[in-house]
Amino acid sequence: MNAGAQLERRSSVRRSQSMVQEEDRGQPPDEELMSRSQGSSTEPSGGALRTGGAVPDKDSATPKPRLAEQSAGPSEMDLMKEKFAKLLLGEDMSGSGKGVPSALALSNAVTNLAASVFGEQRKLEPMAPDRKGRWKREVGWLLSVADHIVEFVAKKQVLDNGTEMEVMGTQQRRDLQANIPALRKLDTMLLDYLDNFKERNEFWYVKRDSCSESENEERSDEKWWIPIVKVPPGGLSKTSRGWLLHQKELVNQVLKAAMAINANCLMEMSIPDTYIDTLPKNGRASLGDALYRIITDVEFDPDDFLSTVDLTSEHKILDLKDRIEASVIIWNRKVHNKDGKSSWGSAVSQEKREQFEERAQTLLLIIKHRFPGIPQSTLDIAKIQENRDVGFALLESYSRVLESLAFNVMSRIEDVIQADNLAREKAKKNAPPAADPAAGRRGPQEAGGDDDDQSKTTLLDFMGWTGDSEGKNDDASPPPPPELPAQDDGRLMKLPNIMTNLKQTYMDKLDFLSGNRSPSGRH
Repeated sequence: MNAGAQLERRSSVRRSQSMVQEEDRGQPPDEELMSRSQGSSTEPSGGALRTGGAVPDKDSATPKPRLAEQSAGPSEMDLMKEKFAKLLLGEDMSGSGKGVPSALALSNAVTNLAASVFGEQRKLEPMAPDRKGRWKREVGWLLSVADHIVEFVAKKQVLDNGTEMEVMGTQQRRDLQANIPALRKLDTMLLDYLDNFKERNEFWYVKRDSCSESENEERSDEKWWIPIVKVPPGGLSKTSRGWLLHQKELVNQVLKAAMAINANCLMEMSIPDTYIDTLPKNGRASLGDALYRIITDVEFDPDDFLSTVDLTSEHKILDLKDRIEASVIIWNRKVHNKDGKSSWGSAVSQEKREQFEERAQTLLLIIKHRFPGIPQSTLDIAKIQENRDVGFALLESYSRVLESLAFNVMSRIEDVIQADNLAREKAKKNAPPAADPAAGRRGPQEAGGDDDDQSKTTLLDFMGWTGDSEGKNDDASPPPPPELPAQDDGRLMKLPNIMTNLKQTYMDKLDFLSGNRSPSGRH
């Protein structure tokens, strides 16, 4: 009996506890008791199991916002942490210390970001909002490194007692302080120029599969991944073509500014020793006999030099640039005796080497401006890979990607202009031959054509006025009309004499004035 009473007490205590829990959860206790009594025949301890299983249901409802947040994707803070963690690891996810230097890692990060964002920009259209937002956000993260690259400068500080003293303070490095805002401005300008093509409907793009073979042959096969531009049959309107040329000039200005910053940054980078070890002994071995003979000639013309070189492919242009850069460095090192060799017995003087170096630099400048889209040379790649200056890495990579974007936009504009030219030429070929306006004007009165020509004498021809004041006859003025046939009117007969006398009188005046100024006083 005592055991049965204890069991009843325990069951009553459990029931009371379960009723209290259900009241806290808001469920009526009678319903729980009914459900428990229904399940007690099949599950011996079902009340306790269900009571214990009800508590996790309450807890499982709370982390639902976290699951929704995880499904929405990582936050900007997580993305930034991942980005800078890879930079600190030097692109070596193993953590074994075999990563690249920080400068190269930062340069690769800017390059990869631009390739993923601008790689899809194959048309003259605004950038997608998501890609534009990603570019502005992530390039801002990478450029934030430049805010902490500082240099020491002298600053004045006033103490509490009024004493003024000079102390050393820090400020952002001067080259970064000047060029980073300029590059950000160029970046914004390029994106704005792309936004200008939002409502331009006079040209459109189609896939190459939907075009005929003749149209595909007219376009260059080098840009097989670019869709073909279509314009109206008669070409673009005059207003649209002028606006397009104006946009090309604006983008060209951005391209020149980005090229100038990139070239200056590469020039400031030191030449790595690994590149110097691969150089030949002299400039002749680098250029070859033919090119060396042209550069070292007494009369040198850069245009003649480039006209004699094969520049039909990108590979040949890059090879020529590599050889000229190698010769420039060889001559520069020999001028400054950096190669450790004596100049005694040398066939070329120091002045000649300086002159050859200047000529080669001129050729490099012309090649870079004439072919802005060529890849980087061997010297540029070596400088970027061996660079340890994080500031130079930022400036070089950011200016390089902006230069590439500006060149691509200019290429897309040139594609539209080329399509317009082809459409205009095709329209001219298909146009019917125009009738002779003179023949249509004369019509059946061809027999009296001579009389019509004679009757076209104007009042200016009759009076001898050619529109030139004081009888002047400039070289740019049209030739005088043919002499009219003799008629009974005496005024027409006197017309040539009047013009001749006026010219002689004017020349006599000039001779008289010049004679008075002469020391001899002869007229």
